[in-house]
Amino acid sequence: MTAIDRSVMRRPQWHWWVIIPPVLLAALLFGAAIGEVSIPPLVVLKVLANKALNAGYAVDKIDEGIVWNYRMARAVVAMCCGAGLALSGVVLQALLRNALADPYLLGISAGASTGAVAVTILGLGGGAISLSIGAFSGALVAFAFVALLAQAAGGGVGLRAAGVIVLAGIAGSQMFNALTALMITKSANAEQARAIMFWLLGNMSGVRWPDVLSALPAAMIGLLACLWHARALDAFTFGSDSAASLGIPVRRVQLLLIGTAALVTAVMVSVVGAIGFVGLVIPHAMRIVVGHRHAILVPASALAGAVFLVFADVISRVIVPGQVLPIGVVTALVGAPVFALILIGKRTSP
Repeated sequence: MTAIDRSVMRRPQWHWWVIIPPVLLAALLFGAAIGEVSIPPLVVLKVLANKALNAGYAVDKIDEGIVWNYRMARAVVAMCCGAGLALSGVVLQALLRNALADPYLLGISAGASTGAVAVTILGLGGGAISLSIGAFSGALVAFAFVALLAQAAGGGVGLRAAGVIVLAGIAGSQMFNALTALMITKSANAEQARAIMFWLLGNMSGVRWPDVLSALPAAMIGLLACLWHARALDAFTFGSDSAASLGIPVRRVQLLLIGTAALVTAVMVSVVGAIGFVGLVIPHAMRIVVGHRHAILVPASALAGAVFLVFADVISRVIVPGQVLPIGVVTALVGAPVFALILIGKRTSP
């Protein structure tokens, strides 16, 4: 660990809780103001004041409808999804000691998509199973498949273990993506197939306030679980034996945190579809900024993921006039070059 890393780790943590509220508010204003029809931030603030405080400001009804019923709900869900996916990446990278681990690459997102599509198209559970439960079940099955495949392949240690886990994740992703495509091809009509394929790339066009009731609690659960186990995550970065030597119940904490990551990913996938690169790029970028200590890395990653996905959502709405791109396309176009730069920077750093 370099002297810079040690100095970053000694910085006080309280300032993150001072920074987070104004940054989130600024991102909300940005997400609600920018679109095909630009709305001044002052109007957005008046709408928020009217809805939250019953302030009684005179606001055009059309602007109020656009801000409150469409853009604000969409921005809040984008924040929750960005934070939740970034936290899932932090957890998986620490527990697996693999810099390439994230929900998308390890097949969790693909499994969640398969579970959600099975509930939607096949009517799995006869209406007794919700979309989120189906996605959660698919995420757990996918992660179990990847873990068993990696174990059967004889993961070994170090770089070999990391490579085996990544290869197993790629195999799992391809298999569950194929199952999803098979279900769509055999059971969905043309309109359903088009809507689901668009959703699988990450679609926030249909997001409304009821979706916040799913996304916000999931993001909060992920944040609280990571903060509560920040010390354990620090220990796991040095291996399970190191964690056990510090008195951490290794198996219980692993199951809890992996289950939390799967739950958060499943809920987000059930709301907006599969979105890649957030859980991979954001933790890497924030480690460069704040260091490796999870008490600081966790809130920093949650904040950066939330802001990043709000900006990606705005770009998806304005980059093609008259059309809305799937948000997963935007995160990939931005995330892939950023991740390449991070890899090059790590290679050239002393």
